[in-house]
Amino acid sequence: MEASLTARDRVGIQDFVLLDTYTSETAFLDNLRKRFHENLIYTYIGTLLVSVNPYKELDIYSKKQMDTYMGVNFFELPPHIYALADNAFRTMMSEFNNHFILISGESGAGKTEASKKILQFYAVSCPSTKVLNNVRDRLLLSNPVLEAFGNAKTLKNDNSSRFGKYMDIQFDHQGGAVGGHILSYLLEKSRVVHQNHGERNFHIFYQLVEGGEEDLLRWLGLERNCKHYRYLVQGKCAKVSSINDKSDWKTVRKALSVIDLSESDIENLFGIIASVLHMGNIKFEADARGYATLNNNQEMQWVSKLLGIPNQVLQQGLTHRKIEAKSEEVFSPFSVDHAVYARDALAKAIYGRTFSWLVNKINESLANMDSSRKTVIGLLDIYGFEVFSVNSFEQFCINYCNEKLQQLFIELTLKSEQEEYEMEGIEWEPVPYFNNKIICDLVEEKFRGIISLLDEECLRPGEATDLTFLEKMEDKIGGHPHFVTHKLADQKTRKTLERGDFRLLHYAGEVTYCVVGFLDKNNDLLYRNGKEVMRQSKNAIIKHCFPSTEPDSKRRPETVVTQFKNSLVGLTEILMMKEPWYVRCIKPNEAKQPGHFDDVLVRHQVKYLGLMEHLRVRRAGFAYRRKYEIFLQRYKPLCPDTWPNWKGTAAEGVRCLIKHLGYKSDEYKMGRTKIFIRHPRTLFATEDAFQVCKHKLATRIQAKYKGYKVKGNYVKQREAATKIETCWRGLMARRERQRRAWAVKVIKKFIKGFMNRHQPACTDNSEYLAYVRHSCMFSQTSALFKGKKENYPFSVCRPFADTRICAEDISIKVLQMIQHEKVKYSVPVVKYDRNGFRPRLRQLIFTQEAAYLVEEAKIKQWIDYSSLKGVSVSNLSDNFLILHVTCDDSKQKGDLVLQCDFLFEALTKLSVIANKQNCIHVVQGSVRFDIQPGREGFVDFKSGQESMVYRAKNGHLMVVSLKLQ
Repeated sequence: MEASLTARDRVGIQDFVLLDTYTSETAFLDNLRKRFHENLIYTYIGTLLVSVNPYKELDIYSKKQMDTYMGVNFFELPPHIYALADNAFRTMMSEFNNHFILISGESGAGKTEASKKILQFYAVSCPSTKVLNNVRDRLLLSNPVLEAFGNAKTLKNDNSSRFGKYMDIQFDHQGGAVGGHILSYLLEKSRVVHQNHGERNFHIFYQLVEGGEEDLLRWLGLERNCKHYRYLVQGKCAKVSSINDKSDWKTVRKALSVIDLSESDIENLFGIIASVLHMGNIKFEADARGYATLNNNQEMQWVSKLLGIPNQVLQQGLTHRKIEAKSEEVFSPFSVDHAVYARDALAKAIYGRTFSWLVNKINESLANMDSSRKTVIGLLDIYGFEVFSVNSFEQFCINYCNEKLQQLFIELTLKSEQEEYEMEGIEWEPVPYFNNKIICDLVEEKFRGIISLLDEECLRPGEATDLTFLEKMEDKIGGHPHFVTHKLADQKTRKTLERGDFRLLHYAGEVTYCVVGFLDKNNDLLYRNGKEVMRQSKNAIIKHCFPSTEPDSKRRPETVVTQFKNSLVGLTEILMMKEPWYVRCIKPNEAKQPGHFDDVLVRHQVKYLGLMEHLRVRRAGFAYRRKYEIFLQRYKPLCPDTWPNWKGTAAEGVRCLIKHLGYKSDEYKMGRTKIFIRHPRTLFATEDAFQVCKHKLATRIQAKYKGYKVKGNYVKQREAATKIETCWRGLMARRERQRRAWAVKVIKKFIKGFMNRHQPACTDNSEYLAYVRHSCMFSQTSALFKGKKENYPFSVCRPFADTRICAEDISIKVLQMIQHEKVKYSVPVVKYDRNGFRPRLRQLIFTQEAAYLVEEAKIKQWIDYSSLKGVSVSNLSDNFLILHVTCDDSKQKGDLVLQCDFLFEALTKLSVIANKQNCIHVVQGSVRFDIQPGREGFVDFKSGQESMVYRAKNGHLMVVSLKLQ
C-alpha cells in the first residue's frame, strides 16, 4: 500500500481499498482498465491479488524481479504475484502455521500460469541443497506432466485444466521445500471419447502422435496423423497453430524421467495411451440377429498387444455382458449401441484410472519421509466458472464447485476481518453481501437437492431417462427462486429455453444446462466383465489400476456427482485448517487479444468473482490499517516530537504524530496494535505531506555533505569506499580474534572440568557436569519411548538443548508473575483450542514447581505438577501431546492439547523436572481428554500419505501423521 500511495496519480490506484468511491462498480472497472492499458496487470484488494490476463509476454517475471520481491513487506512494492507468494511464505515461517493460495477465475483467465509463477518463485527463493534441488525439480516438472494428461483445448482456452488440482508444498523449519502432495478432482473423462466442435482431447494424445519418435510410434502401432483416430477428431481441430505438440512432447518426456518414473513405467504408460486411440477405432457391425460383431481385427490386435490381454478375452468383453443368475454365469450379447457404450466406458475407465495412478506416482516422488513437523502452503488451481452455448453435466459440477468455493471465500474473508477488528478492539460494522448458501442448498441438500434427485433417478429401476430426471426436478424444486425450466417459465423466459433445459441462477449469473447425457455421465458405469478383462492384463499399470482385490460388489458404486460432492467436502475441511490468500484471475476479452478490454465481459467476472463484496468487507469502514511500528517509521519525520527518534512505545508515538497532524476523532481508531484510518483522503493528505517532507530532508542532507559530492568532474566515491572497507576489515578481524579466544576458553574449561569431575560442584566443573547430565537425558528418553513411538529413532541424532527459548524472549511480565522462579526449560508449542481446535502459537515453560502455558506477556494456564494426572502421546510419528490435569471446578481450564517439534526433549525434561517418569503413556488410536468437568473431547491418531490436522465430522481432532517406511 505504501507503493500505491506514491503511484496513485500516475496509473490508477494499486489497491482498490484506497478508492474513495469503493462501492461503485464503474469506478472499480475504470481503475482496472486504466492499469491494464499500461500493462499493469496486478492490482490489490488488501491482500487479495486481482490478475488480468495480458495475452502477451511481459518482462516482469525475471530472476531480478524475484530477488526484488524477496523479504519485502507486502505493500512496499507495486502489486505482483511474487509479493503474495513471498508474504505467504514469510508469514508461514514466522507464525509456523499452514497457508493456502486459492487461484480462481474463468477458463482462459490465467489460473494455470499464476500457479506456475508461484511454484517458480518458491523454486528460486527457497534454500538450495542437492536434496532440495531434487524436490524443486520434481515440483516444477510435475506441472507439464499433469497438464499433458489433464489439460485440453476448449472453446475458451488452449490449455484449459479439465481437472481440479490442489498441491501442498511442504517446507522444513529453515524454509526449504522438502516435499509435496497433490490431490486431483473430477477429471473430465467424457472428453476421452467425445469433444465438442472446436475442442480437442487431452494434450498427451496429440503430443504422442505428433512428437513421438518413429521407433516408438512403430512399436505402438500408431501413424503420425491425428486425423486417423476417431477419439481425436470429433472437435474438427486436431491441429492448432498456437499449440506446439512436438515441443511439448519433449518437455513431457523429460519430466516423466525426473519425477522418478522408470523406463518400464513410461513404456507401459505410452502403451495405455496408444491402446485408447486404437480402441476408439474399433468398429462394430450387427449380425443377422442384431448382435454386435467385430470386423476390424487389426485394431483389436494392437489393443490386445499393448494391454497384454488375450485377443479372444478382449473381444468377448467388448461384445458381451456377463449376467449372474443364481449360481450360473451367462454371457448376453450386446447390440451395436451397447457395444459402443461398453467400448467408450472402458476407454474412459482406463484413462481415468491411469491418470489417478500417475498422480500417485508423482506424490511418491515428492514424498518427504522426515517425521518432524512441516508447514505447508497449498496451491488450489481449480476450474473456473464455465458458461458455454451448450452446458452439460461437466459444467454443472464445475459451477457447483465454484459455488462452494465462493461460499468458503466469503465465510473466511468475513471471519478474518471480524477477527482482526475484535482482536484490535474495534467495533465491527456489518457488511451487506449476497449469501449463496441458498444456491448451494438447492444443489446439495439431502433428499431435495439436485444431486439427490439425480442420484435417485440414476439408481431407480425402470426406464429412467434424462427427461424423467427433469420432470422430477420440476416436481420437487419447481418453486425455487433460483431454478426454472421451459415448463415452469413465464412466456418471455420460455422463448430462451429448450424443452430439455433447466436454468440455475448462480451467484455469478444465469446458466442454462442441457439435461441430455446427465444420467449416463453420472452413472459412468463400467460393466463388471470389463473390469475382469482388464485384470488379465500384463501391463503393470493396468494391473495396478484394476486390482484383483477390488471388491466386485453387486451394489452399484457411488455416482460421479456424489463422489465429487464428497471430495469437495474433504477439500473444504483441508482449506478451513489453513490461512487463506487469494488470486482472482480475469479474462479481459474472448478473442485472447492483447490490449483489448471488454467492459461487459470484465464487469460480469468482477461480479461472479465476488470482488465488490470482498472490497466492501475489506473496507468495513476503514480504508487503511497498519501496525504502529510501521506507520511511525514511515511518517515520523512529519512531527518534531517523533523525529528523528521516538523514545516511548510505538502506539504513543503514533498518537503524538496524528495529534500533530490534526486528525479528527471520526477519521481514525486506535486498536491494540494497529492504527485504522477511515478515509483514503486522510491517508493521501498524510502521504503528500510526507513526500514534501522527504524532499526537504534530502535537500538538507545533500547540503551538509556537499563536500563529498563533486571534485572537479569526478564523484568522490573512492575515498568513501576505502573508508568503508577499512572499517569492515577491522570489524571482521576483531570478530575472528574474539571467536578464537572463546574457543580456547571453552576447551580449557572442558579439560579442567574433566580433571575436577569428582569434586563438589563449583565453577571449575559445573559445565562439565551439566554435559554429563545432558548425556543421561538420552538414556531417560530411550526408557520412555524406544520401541513404543514410531519416530523415536529419528530423535537419537538430534542433540538435546537446555532450553529452546532465549531468556530475553520470555516476557519480563511473565517472569514477574511466576515470582522469578528459575526457568528450567522452555519450548515453543502450538496449542489447539478445546472448542473448535484452532491452532495458537504459545510458549511452554517448566519451572521446578509448575508448568506454564504463555502467550506473549500473558500466562494462559498454570499447571502445578501435583495436579498433572498424566501425559498421553500416540505411537505414531506425530508430535502431539495431551497434558491431563485435575479439573474439579467448571471454571477451571481442562486438559491441554499441544503440538511440539521437540517432543522427546520436552517430555524427557518434564519427567526429570517434575519427577513424573511414570505418567507418560504411549497410546494407540484415540485419546480422550477433558474440555471441562462433564465435557470431554477426543483426539484421533492415524497414519496417512501426508501430515494433516483437522476437525473431523464427528467433532474429534484428527491427527494424520506421515507413515514411516
